[in-house]
Amino acid sequence: MKKGILILLVSFWSVIALAQQVQMMNLRNFDKRAFHFGFALGYNSSDFYLDRDVLEDFERDSLLVLDVERRPGFNLGIVSSLDVSPTFKIRFLPTLSFQERNLAYTYAYQGDSSVQWNKKVESTFLDFPLVMKFRTERIKNFAAYCLAGGRFGLDMASNKDVKNSTASLKDQIVKITKPDYGFEVGGGIDLFLEYFKFGIELKLSTGLKNVLIQENTQFSTPIDRLRTKMWTLSFTFEG
Repeated sequence: MKKGILILLVSFWSVIALAQQVQMMNLRNFDKRAFHFGFALGYNSSDFYLDRDVLEDFERDSLLVLDVERRPGFNLGIVSSLDVSPTFKIRFLPTLSFQERNLAYTYAYQGDSSVQWNKKVESTFLDFPLVMKFRTERIKNFAAYCLAGGRFGLDMASNKDVKNSTASLKDQIVKITKPDYGFEVGGGIDLFLEYFKFGIELKLSTGLKNVLIQENTQFSTPIDRLRTKMWTLSFTFEG
């Protein structure tokens, strides 16, 4: 997410410079309306919080390394905002999120050599975040904000009902549950353009639920808990 943070910072200072140059105040009555609607497009980087199980048997003792490798994805969402005041909003953002992670296992093999197995975990989440947005007063056509809230999601691509292979390690999968829930924190900037409000937002979503389905296979046994984690860089358009 270093690139995402860099993009956000560059955009932040560019918007401030542009806002200072623009003399006309756009969308003067924007904050007087109680409801606003729009859509969001986003880039995400998905990950897991992984807790290793206590090593007890030979198969787990031979596991040298277990890493979670992040993969990029994207989000599509609908923005609905209730403006309690010009500086406080309650937002509901149903979002379709395409995520991918890779679990990389390195096992000891025949003395000093090793063998690596990669298990891809793909998800298509239908998320329902409800967040509180705290915004600064407008400076001409610019404002900054922070947000916090909770989310509930359903993994529409969950592999929980897939029959796991016991004959082939290559065909074994790591299963995760369909429902998930957690919290979100983040911040961003709003730019009031002539016809709509454009926002740039960076957000961290953290799962609270253990989404691992433990089947005591070679690839699930070393894991005690898996919790979702996702950084999202979003661009919002509100009218």
